[in-house]
Amino acid sequence: MRVAIPAEIKNNEFRVAITPAGVHDLVAHGHEVLVETGAGLGSSISDEQYVAAGASICPDAASTWAAADLLLKVKEPVESEYRYFREGMLLFAYLHLAAEPELTSELVARRVTAIAYETVQLPTRALPLLAPMSEVAGRLAPIVGANAMLKPNGGPGLLVPGVPGTYPATIVVLGGGVAGTSAVAIAVGLGADVTVLDTNIQRLRELDELYAGRVRTIASNGFEIDRACVSADMVIGSVLVPGAKAPKLVSNELVSRMKPGSVLVDIAVDQGGCFADSHATTHADPTFTVHGSLFYCVANMPGAVPNTSTYALTNATMPYVRAIANNGWRAALRADASLALGLNTHDGGVVSAPVAMAHSLDLRSLESVLA
Repeated sequence: MRVAIPAEIKNNEFRVAITPAGVHDLVAHGHEVLVETGAGLGSSISDEQYVAAGASICPDAASTWAAADLLLKVKEPVESEYRYFREGMLLFAYLHLAAEPELTSELVARRVTAIAYETVQLPTRALPLLAPMSEVAGRLAPIVGANAMLKPNGGPGLLVPGVPGTYPATIVVLGGGVAGTSAVAIAVGLGADVTVLDTNIQRLRELDELYAGRVRTIASNGFEIDRACVSADMVIGSVLVPGAKAPKLVSNELVSRMKPGSVLVDIAVDQGGCFADSHATTHADPTFTVHGSLFYCVANMPGAVPNTSTYALTNATMPYVRAIANNGWRAALRADASLALGLNTHDGGVVSAPVAMAHSLDLRSLESVLA
């Protein structure tokens, strides 16, 4: 199979969909790997390193997309890339289609077979291809939030850990999943006063045991979210419904009652965000103000640390990429029910129930596609 990897062109997106080790793995299995020139530079991977691992270098995006039997990306295609879509193309990337009506429409209209990293789901409900980037985004969230709190960046001028004789920042984390747990770890390490809310009591028990009471664990509901947020200096939203839009947990009215200068970091913005006022921002212009509070809603947070993110992502994706390349996508999906859940569009139809529901589209059954 010809596996092609274009350069990412989203604002300040420096990740790349494969490492030289991944290239070596695919070439060793008899596949041809084509990488757009310069695709790895943002992750400190040169064309020469890819060539040494067995890849061929393509001169531009058009030739890279045109050559692909399987096209690997990190982030969802942007509008300027839609012209490369073609019938029968196999795309494997983060897509977040429930929050992307235009992209969904283009994939359907051009009959692209699209498999989304974020909807591959294990029987335990774990999301193996989302987890590494959720870990990165979760660990970044308190760091970028602490930076936004600096007075020159529009914040209240509050140092998260404080100093002896002063209060530390109060950080509230909504959601105790992979991203939320990672955010809690860094927030605690920074010396903040940390509260985490989740609907899963067992998860709260685990966090309470892990931090020996150092973190407040609160059963999540509207009343407790309101109570926690109005006294918070920073709120980190990390709530996810696999493949679907994130629930809106923090209303505009609630933000109006929060502390002036408080910072809200929305990790879930890729899926529409879990704050009512969230809209995707970029690393070049990451924040905006609502009622005197500062919102940080960068849709590709892990892109800020591409070296770490690229290697973490490839570690997770390669077993699935290898299966698709070795066996073809239909056989790979038939053999692995978890990977099959990643199929979002095929041959002009939507195969993912949350995506179909989000956009009021007809749902094609996975069984009929794989038959």
